[in-house]
Amino acid sequence: MNLPLTATLPAAPYNTMASDSGTVTAKGDTATPSTDGVISDFAEVAAPAPSPTMLSSTQVQSGPPIEPLVRVMTYDPGQWEAFVDEWVSSLKTKYHKVLRYTGANDRGIDVAGFVDKNYLQGVWDNYQCKHYRDAIAPGTAWPEIGKMLWHSFQGEFVPPRAYYFVAPRGTGTTLAQYLTNALALKVALIEAWPKSVAGKITSTQLVKLEGEFAEYVDAFDYSIFQPMSPREVIEQHRATPYFIARFGGGLPPRPTVAAPPSELADHESVYVARLLAAYADHTKADVPDLNTLKAWRPLEDHFKRQRECFYHAEALRVFVRDKVEPGTFEGLQDEIYHGVADTADGGHADGFERVKAVTQAAQDVPLDAHPLGASALVKDKRGICHQLANEDRLKWTK
Repeated sequence: MNLPLTATLPAAPYNTMASDSGTVTAKGDTATPSTDGVISDFAEVAAPAPSPTMLSSTQVQSGPPIEPLVRVMTYDPGQWEAFVDEWVSSLKTKYHKVLRYTGANDRGIDVAGFVDKNYLQGVWDNYQCKHYRDAIAPGTAWPEIGKMLWHSFQGEFVPPRAYYFVAPRGTGTTLAQYLTNALALKVALIEAWPKSVAGKITSTQLVKLEGEFAEYVDAFDYSIFQPMSPREVIEQHRATPYFIARFGGGLPPRPTVAAPPSELADHESVYVARLLAAYADHTKADVPDLNTLKAWRPLEDHFKRQRECFYHAEALRVFVRDKVEPGTFEGLQDEIYHGVADTADGGHADGFERVKAVTQAAQDVPLDAHPLGASALVKDKRGICHQLANEDRLKWTK
């Protein structure tokens, strides 16, 4: 019924509601806890279990590391493209040439690894590396397979030795099952052809399964089509110098550096000659070779230490060569150079004193901000000075 604006509804004699201490019975504005509530169904929230490992400063600043597989799954198309370009560099050791197709009509080719100089008319592998939001389903794969069949039938290239599907989330269960059963793959593709493939191979014609092409499709070796999991791609990417910069994790433990060889190597000639000139400047006597240096025991000992430092720096160069992006070690050399340049240009009693002052300054150069800073030992810093002398960037005598 309709009530007048001034009317009031009668209050319910009792209202009940749940509270932290059980059922509360309320009458008017007064509430009292019930003795037969549901508190027994609850428990105190337990404190999280303590971590079995010490908390690092890096984790405090950035949180726990994200697994590479999880990170790759979050990539947008641009990030995926950059990741693929880095990963492709790991394939170059397997092939005569690795090229990425950049034409308007890709003909089903994305990244091609060529075994020989015959390229598309020789032995080659195809990597289809498109970015998909979800795992690749059969409906997505059918047109790509269709392009490969049609264009190889047209004689534009010989079929690849292997055709890999590469995507951030890999291939879905259904497609993976087809790719491991060549006969089932063929049957499913042919069945899907009229609706899912015929109109998606080219923009100029409908490609029907008929005549010689139908015979070609029926006789094709479908075992070339294979899945490649994101984890496998990541493991191959791990072998590139881009992995650490992309996924973090730091450098692996550094191998022990062997003692310098007894005989001077060709790549030591410049810095050794400059050290001998510095010793001559100090002694005011000719020091043409190492045998002559034996007349001054402190100088001979100094030379042995400098040579050990040089080999330490060379070992660091080799150690990081395939683990960090190109130019990273050269950036470390630049940091050392700019840290010692003023000292090298300053006034010194002789060349030997300049060597000592510069290598001491190198030892004191802070490298906390450089990606190789944590790996650079005192010997490495001093040895880089002799690498710079080898490159004519530092001189000990005027």
